[in-house]
Amino acid sequence: MTTARDLALVAADPRDRTVVEQGDLSLALAGAELIDLLDAEALTLDGTLLVPAGPAPAGDPLLSEAARWLADGGPGETVDDWLWRRGRDLAGRYRTVLEEEGLVEPERRSRNPLRRQRTAPADPSAARAAGERRSSGEPVLGALAAAVGLTGQGAEESDGLDDERTTVLAAVLQAVTELAGERQRRTIEAAAFDNIWRGD
Repeated sequence: MTTARDLALVAADPRDRTVVEQGDLSLALAGAELIDLLDAEALTLDGTLLVPAGPAPAGDPLLSEAARWLADGGPGETVDDWLWRRGRDLAGRYRTVLEEEGLVEPERRSRNPLRRQRTAPADPSAARAAGERRSSGEPVLGALAAAVGLTGQGAEESDGLDDERTTVLAAVLQAVTELAGERQRRTIEAAAFDNIWRGD
């Protein structure tokens, strides 16, 4: 299992009552892919610049796709650029692939579109392995899970990691923070607009 798949499985765990924002998860999955590509030696970093370094890893279609996207990014793409470009709707794509592979059950649709229902994993062994990795204190998955609100732990999760992985994790946290700020801004604007219409 890759870090990205483990993160997607942890986020889909029906026992965890935390509601993860899909935009946050998409950014974190894009960061997880970068770390998986670093682990596969298909990528290095020059500061915050992405430098393709080898062939796409085999065996995981989404990670192979990520490697192709990396090549398409051209010279000068930064970690931050990648997170926003690759992260668009990535959580939904991971969910779809995991459902197709039988690793999670399809989400049941509620009559209430605002209510999210989750079901037990179709393949509990994969979810169990991801959960064990998370609970073991493994720093990369721990930091990514913290970034999307699945744990209360913070920056200390990345202690002891090399500079490249620390750079990626810091960029994920910054991007998630920026997205949260944008959501808050839109909420405030929407509330102000409603007040104008009501004459408040």
